[in-house]
Amino acid sequence: MTTPVCTSASNAAAPVTQTLPYPSFSSYMRARQPVLLRTARSLTGNPSDAEDLLQTALAKTYVAWERIEDHRALDGYVRRALLNTRTSQWRKRKVDEFACGELPEPDPASAADPAEQQALRDAMWRAIMRLPTRQRAMVVLRYYEDLSEVQTAEVLGVSVGTVKSAVSRALGKLRDDAELGPVRP
Repeated sequence: MTTPVCTSASNAAAPVTQTLPYPSFSSYMRARQPVLLRTARSLTGNPSDAEDLLQTALAKTYVAWERIEDHRALDGYVRRALLNTRTSQWRKRKVDEFACGELPEPDPASAADPAEQQALRDAMWRAIMRLPTRQRAMVVLRYYEDLSEVQTAEVLGVSVGTVKSAVSRALGKLRDDAELGPVRP
């Protein structure tokens, strides 16, 4: 099958034609199946699942075959179909839940002493209070208020890089703090 390519006005009598790389879906599938199967295997990790994934993606490509204008981009189209199909499968996966006769309770022997936990919290707060004001604010926002680096930067009106470096230095100071050494778990 050939498709005419735009010709210039001076050469209108002899139209130039271009052959499609894959005139039919079956010829494309036969030529590219091994390569696409390797891609599917890299997405699934299981040869059987890879074959099923490729079959599903090729079925979607077959349905859209007439709508695909640039047949040179078929591999990209099929790879995108593979990825989208695999993502859909992953999202729909069944999560197994198991009922049990007894509720799991924490082992009372492994529970930490509340007095030790309070001593650790107190020591941590004293160490945080010894940090410079800016580092203290960043540590509190990042780890006690659970803000992201971007949110912390917005709140303090600084760049994300400043937050990262200041928090890194603050954590280094907390690691080296002598008062936290004896109460670390």
